[in-house]
Amino acid sequence: MMSATADQTLDVRSEPPARRHELIFDTYDALAPGGGFVLVNDHDPKPLRYQFEAEHAGAFSWDYLEEGPEVWRVRIGRPAGA
Repeated sequence: MMSATADQTLDVRSEPPARRHELIFDTYDALAPGGGFVLVNDHDPKPLRYQFEAEHAGAFSWDYLEEGPEVWRVRIGRPAGA
């Protein structure tokens, strides 16, 4: 079943690299259980995933929607039970 509300999109490509993770984690922290957002980035955000695994183990979902070579889109979610 499709969600009634579309996920918001967070495009960090125009943000300074030093600010990107802060914006992404602020967006994640504001999610309601069951919510999510689509991260748009100019590189594979693999280090970000490792940071999520370290800080939010078992409390997030990570689904690649597009994998480069110029744009990466990842749906990051907060599971309903988390």
